[in-house]
Amino acid sequence: MSIQGEKLQKVLARAGVGSRREMEKYIDANRVSVNGKVAKLGDRVEETDLIRVDGHTVKIEEKADRICRVIMYNKPEGELSTRKDPEGRRTVFDRLPRIDGERWIAVGRLDINTAGLMLFTNDGELANRLMHPSYEVEREYSARVFGEVTNETIKNLTRGVELEDGPAKFLTVKSLGGEGINRWYNVTLNEGRNREVRRLWQSQDVEVSRLIRIRYGKLELDKRLPQGGWAELDLETVNYLRKTVKLGRETQTKLSVMPEKRKDKRAKINQIRKAVKKHNQRVKQTKRK
Repeated sequence: MSIQGEKLQKVLARAGVGSRREMEKYIDANRVSVNGKVAKLGDRVEETDLIRVDGHTVKIEEKADRICRVIMYNKPEGELSTRKDPEGRRTVFDRLPRIDGERWIAVGRLDINTAGLMLFTNDGELANRLMHPSYEVEREYSARVFGEVTNETIKNLTRGVELEDGPAKFLTVKSLGGEGINRWYNVTLNEGRNREVRRLWQSQDVEVSRLIRIRYGKLELDKRLPQGGWAELDLETVNYLRKTVKLGRETQTKLSVMPEKRKDKRAKINQIRKAVKKHNQRVKQTKRK
């Protein structure tokens, strides 16, 4: 299938440079050129065009040339959801495995003080659709809150409140108990605006002291996965995510298609824990220097 006539940002997203939304920002910032000329939003490209991003040539691939891959990451608090930080702080990308000729694209972000489930993929179109509000992919969070939560509070949060960037609400709010005015609640919503969960609670004079994302769509955070650990998702799970956002099935995977034995699963988790521990030790040694 030829890429002739496809929009530039879509082609760049498929090439794994970033999500379609990110590529639109790159183009708008004059960071992309086509055949030596600065690109603009709305440009369409052909297979023979020479595309550069920040001066680096982008290898354009057909849809069939790439195996769609997705990894689950258990983000700890204290890591930024950016590729690089000018202040040298830890980022979620520091621990991810390298992929030749491609790079991982984050499916949304979690702020520095939020932990839990993050997804990364090499398919920019999949990332774009999973983040796009039109697909209404449900997210679930566990939040420890400080403050008085009444029935009226819950009603307000599920009916909707006005935030500075528009109306917002939780789909569900479920009490998990707790002591005094420190209580845990599981909340769901189907969009991922910046710090939306925290801002919704703050609108009711309630502060979030801990926040963990535990589910994205029907995909739950693997409780065996240690903080700072990652695991690649199998073909069935990848295709669940693709189907959720109306993309065609992937037929290939980098993983073994043989069912894993229980002892093999335990060995894999132990291996992940060792890798996380080793990475943390390297970070501590670097800080001492």
